Amino acid sequence: MFYLYHIPGKKIGVTRNLNKRVTLIQGYKEGEYEVLDQSEDIDYISDKEIELQKSYGYRVDRKKYNQLQFNKMKINPTEQTTTFPCPINKLKGQLMDNQGIKWSTPQGYKFEITDENIPWIMANVKTSMYDDNRCYIYNKAFYEAYYNPEHTPDAEKCVSNELSCERFDLIRDWAAVRGIYDGGDTKTQYVKLQEEAGELAKALLDNDKPEIKDAIGDMVVVLTNLAHLEGFDIEECIDAAYAEIATRKGKMINGTFVKDE
Repeated sequence: MFYLYHIPGKKIGVTRNLNKRVTLIQGYKEGEYEVLDQSEDIDYISDKEIELQKSYGYRVDRKKYNQLQFNKMKINPTEQTTTFPCPINKLKGQLMDNQGIKWSTPQGYKFEITDENIPWIMANVKTSMYDDNRCYIYNKAFYEAYYNPEHTPDAEKCVSNELSCERFDLIRDWAAVRGIYDGGDTKTQYVKLQEEAGELAKALLDNDKPEIKDAIGDMVVVLTNLAHLEGFDIEECIDAAYAEIATRKGKMINGTFVKDE
């Protein structure tokens, strides 16, 4: 069944799974969106989507939904990586819509997009250094996580990673609704970050555990919004930082890790 949904003031779209597409990916709960129509006829629902996008005054999709379905994601596997033809912030929706796609790599790995491995892909994908509109995963890591018969995926870790991604999505949705992205800027967010850092410093001095937790959470929210205003996702900033420190060596001096020169 195909559902034609409406998020008032935002968009009209089509999905086969309202909970995953609208709630988990976009962050809207029941009551915050409505189903305008539903049908098993993909051609009918695709035409209806364009018609209603025009009548409601929303941005009209350049391709009909049925054209997207038949023009499957063009995945590019190489010896080392598998590249997806979209930026990271669009990838989860693309993966959800293209479940069941299979591909092989030059070294013989055989992969498939499934509901179970999408969280792993989202937790480990990286932006291409050559094209911001493409992203990739490492084939061997994907194989070891999900396809090596000698191993089993760490399901608890995958669920945790998926929830982490959803939390950042919810923060961005919250900020967008409150006009932070339309009316704010990185300077004001930086000032806000310093305010939260001051609150964290006080909480640490007072050994106030609830306030420490609250201040750390507030700083993550501010950093998420600051990154968005600069055109980044907080997830890719974290990945870039981890890639930088992953192989770093050094030693602890007076309670601080000092990297080797």
